[in-house]
Amino acid sequence: MGIAADIIIIVVAALIGALIAQRLRQPLILGYIAAGIVVGPHTGGITISDSHEIELLAEIGVALLLFALGLEFSLRELKPVRTIALIGTPIQILLTIGCGYGIGRMFDWNPIHALWFGALIALSSTMITLKTLMNQGWMGTLSSRVMIGMLLVQDLAVVPMMIVLPQLSDPAAGLPLIGTAILKSGIFLLSMFFLGTRILPWLLGYIAQWNSRELFILTNMALGLGIGYATYLFGLSFAFGAFIAGMVLSESDYGHQALSDIIPLRDIFGLLFFTSVGMLLDINFLLNSWRTVVVLLLLVALSKGIIFSSLAWLFRYRNIVPLALGLGLFQVGEFSFVLARVGLETNSIDTQLYSLVLATSVISMVLTPFVSGLATPLYRIKRHFFQHEPLQTINIPQEGVTNHVIIAGGGRVGQHIAQVLQQLHVPFVIIELNHQRMTECKEADYPVIYGDMTQQIVLDAAELAAAKQLLITPPSIVDSRAIVRHARKINPGLQIVARAEGVEQTRTLYEDGVSMVVLPEMEAGLEIARQALLGLQIPATLIQEYTDMVRQEMYEPLFSSRYDYRLITQLNSAKNLLEISWVQIDPDSPLNGRAIKDAAVRSRTGTTIVGIIRHGIFRPNPDPEHTFTAGDLVAIVGSPRERDLFKDMAQETTVS
Repeated sequence: MGIAADIIIIVVAALIGALIAQRLRQPLILGYIAAGIVVGPHTGGITISDSHEIELLAEIGVALLLFALGLEFSLRELKPVRTIALIGTPIQILLTIGCGYGIGRMFDWNPIHALWFGALIALSSTMITLKTLMNQGWMGTLSSRVMIGMLLVQDLAVVPMMIVLPQLSDPAAGLPLIGTAILKSGIFLLSMFFLGTRILPWLLGYIAQWNSRELFILTNMALGLGIGYATYLFGLSFAFGAFIAGMVLSESDYGHQALSDIIPLRDIFGLLFFTSVGMLLDINFLLNSWRTVVVLLLLVALSKGIIFSSLAWLFRYRNIVPLALGLGLFQVGEFSFVLARVGLETNSIDTQLYSLVLATSVISMVLTPFVSGLATPLYRIKRHFFQHEPLQTINIPQEGVTNHVIIAGGGRVGQHIAQVLQQLHVPFVIIELNHQRMTECKEADYPVIYGDMTQQIVLDAAELAAAKQLLITPPSIVDSRAIVRHARKINPGLQIVARAEGVEQTRTLYEDGVSMVVLPEMEAGLEIARQALLGLQIPATLIQEYTDMVRQEMYEPLFSSRYDYRLITQLNSAKNLLEISWVQIDPDSPLNGRAIKDAAVRSRTGTTIVGIIRHGIFRPNPDPEHTFTAGDLVAIVGSPRERDLFKDMAQETTVS
């Protein structure tokens, strides 16, 4: 079967590798690389017949990876951390290249190989880092935003590195070639700008009018790969053209749909790419050179960790951010494989260096979740033995606060709560460690304390002993339990409301002494279900009975002990059962010209008329002598059946 059999072997092996990686809670690309090692030419057993053909298909995977990267590129994502991302990342890349060059020369590599090694280790793994941040619950924090911003710029740096590095093998001939490549890139970018702003949006709009998903996907594939191939014919990188095509398409109205369509194809061809990466790893070489790999791994991790942490300090990021960057971005990334393949194809590096870089990068990826997880405990140790973080208070009254609400967390949830409390003139204080969120609270004139809410000294600064309530808005169960533990020591009778994700977390927080646990996902699900059931004409009484039952089961500890909570719930139920409906009086309606008392609305339908809008003027609680007029909008209150009876009355041909 030839290449068809090879593809089948690769896909099956990749599936097995991905399942094992998923079971071990590792990114799937590690499973793909492991599958490539198993079916590659260096391990024996089941082996593909022609690895060169697979490598050619993998080139499409590289192009689609960069095409999707271009589609995902957004300057808005860089805005909150634009300074360290746009200035700090190029500095980091240059410093890491310098360190890598020094490491290479220490191993007596020739200068070109040492320079390539520095460039290859300069890139960190976007996929591994995002997976780790999501698993650890760090997405949305300041540390994660800085990481993502720097990773995005690193990924963009792959494109010029692919153009420049191959020319360094012959510096004398390479400099003119680099100048020519830059000139060609400029011409190509100008052409793509014109093409992307004038022709491509029109073409995609024309294709979209036919409402053919298959044709739309094919068009995007043709644009991404076709422009990439045109770039290759122009003397530039195939992958560079695909990236620019994606970047141009991302600015059109069809960018999001193009990205969603291209992701499955990117993943399939990306599978071939990462598997082909594994095929080039010689296990025998790795076993014979394991000492060198370990030394390289330690040197790379240490140098990159120091560089990232130092840059965070240089750009005035404090607290846990420098430590999180150093421990989270020390690994060698997947785009280093792309760059290394370019080095192999241009004979800029040899297979020995490639194998060393591949082994170092794979091991560093595997270690990332474990090393990154050390950031929090190490930060706590540092804070315990050295110095506490300085507390910064903003908009706090000089006389202090009492009988107030403490909001732990100044994110979107915390700021919504603060807005309500401020409008009701309820005193409150926000505690927030994320610098950007603290700045947002400051700009909104909210009283805020900059500090770690899990530390007792910060809770003391918020006058926890004199507070009436503590609202914990972050979803992290670890932070919530630490806050509750300190709060109960300071103020045993304090009412604490916390946020949780799932029933198990809810039970744990209740056991810790939390007064009320809120499940945002459950509340959203109940409201969506309520609206859906109302649209299906399910009786409001049954809907409310169901939602009350669910809430009572989840919120039983407070529901059974507090009268005011039961009262609010009952009032909310009454409101839902007595929803206002609006009925318009048409010129041919039998109610037109009739008084309310003459029509006997209440006795015939059971509804109550609570208002009438006539000529844009609202008249509340009209008296029985009020006469209906064509064009009136009548507001009625009653059960669903009663409201339907009034609507039927207004549409009858005669009124008895």
